[in-house]
Amino acid sequence: MVYENPDGVRIGLEVHVQLNKLNTKLFCGCSTKYHDSEPNTHVCPVCLGLPGSLPVINEKAVEYAMKIGLALNCSIVEQTQFHRKNYYYPDLPKGFQTTQYDFPIAGEGKIVIEGEDGERVIGITRAHMEEDPGRLQHMGSIDKSKGTLINYNRSGMTLVEIVSEPDMRSPKEARRYLDKLRSILDYLDVFDGDLEGAMRVDANVSVFMGERVEVKNISSFKGAERALLYEIMRQKNHIRRGGEITLETRHFDEARGVTLSMRTKETENDYRYFPEPDLVPLRVADRVPEILKTLPELPDAKRERFVKEYGIIDMHARALTTEIKVADFYEDVAAKVDPKAAAVWVADILKGELNYRDLSINAFSVEDIVAIIELVTSDKITEQSGVEIIRTVRDNGGKPLDIVKEKGLLKVADDIVATAVEEAIAENPEAVTDFHAGKEKSMNFLVGKVMQKTKGRADAREAREKLIAKLNE
Repeated sequence: MVYENPDGVRIGLEVHVQLNKLNTKLFCGCSTKYHDSEPNTHVCPVCLGLPGSLPVINEKAVEYAMKIGLALNCSIVEQTQFHRKNYYYPDLPKGFQTTQYDFPIAGEGKIVIEGEDGERVIGITRAHMEEDPGRLQHMGSIDKSKGTLINYNRSGMTLVEIVSEPDMRSPKEARRYLDKLRSILDYLDVFDGDLEGAMRVDANVSVFMGERVEVKNISSFKGAERALLYEIMRQKNHIRRGGEITLETRHFDEARGVTLSMRTKETENDYRYFPEPDLVPLRVADRVPEILKTLPELPDAKRERFVKEYGIIDMHARALTTEIKVADFYEDVAAKVDPKAAAVWVADILKGELNYRDLSINAFSVEDIVAIIELVTSDKITEQSGVEIIRTVRDNGGKPLDIVKEKGLLKVADDIVATAVEEAIAENPEAVTDFHAGKEKSMNFLVGKVMQKTKGRADAREAREKLIAKLNE
């Protein structure tokens, strides 16, 4: 089905990725491990921009930025250069931000996402490097704050700003773009996305092909989706009342779920860009072949390989390759048991149980899930018992074989299931009548009775087959 985008929504995202796995900041030797430190303890004259201080480029940061550009199918510029972007904010005491302007390190790339109506290519306009400002902490909401605290520990951290084309047509597509981008960055191992401030989103959104509005500094993917839903609704209602959408910057108040006007949108001329005189231009194109060799197998390529190599369905391959940790976990399991059974148990069952508990794949061991899969595929326990063992291991600890013995989970013999089937039919004549009348729910009821009589130790699929055979005699 083709998605027609009835409101003419266009969304472009600017994602600030903090390269927090670097040991030092972009232009100085200050440590990047500030997240658990007291405020203003990871600063120096360079990252505070004090008079007389001189920046020195972090070579590893340039390498990481190039890796990101190449992974996003971008072309790498021959020579890049830093500029001063002039504006004053309390969290930027030197009055300008060192960033890249007309020579971004990478540009003209693309990402493939699962769109509203199938796969969709989202263009990447550019990816450029810049320094992070400090952090403002408002006492209360931004529009009613009684005071603001400033922490400069973040000042000077390396950011790569990834700017997309306005190719997304709904908040759902924007969320999937962010998920895919996060997945690629995790594969590259250039940042820890779980740390505060690792990814921050500015969203440009318009409706009916009209003027765009920028919603700034959204700190979560869920927040981005909510902000876009609200902003689209606000713009549509404003136009419906005869209003006109103007170019402006808005803030998303996560607590109230609304966007608030901050200022009219600045233009490039307002920033008075000029080349950073303390940093020479960098010729980077020569390093592309060397950095290409360091790129890992990325999510799309890994998904295709899983389908071909392990013979699993595309849906499972997608679920298994979204996170690099899950993909590695699956390959360890598939090396020891049937890969197709491993895909079902890891993608459908184990991930579901862990997501319910808000846990990562690291919360379960390869050895335990292999033991459970072997018990099920050798027909010693039912799938239902396998799920129960996962829950017991996770919630109470223990090893799968011990849990089987303690709970008596070995499958019951065929003759016991046959007896349970006969009893279930004899004790529930109304359900039998409903079955013969074509009411499918009655079969679920009867299967439940068999499972009850065997204390969950019968295979539900086999019980159903035996019931149908008996009822059709």
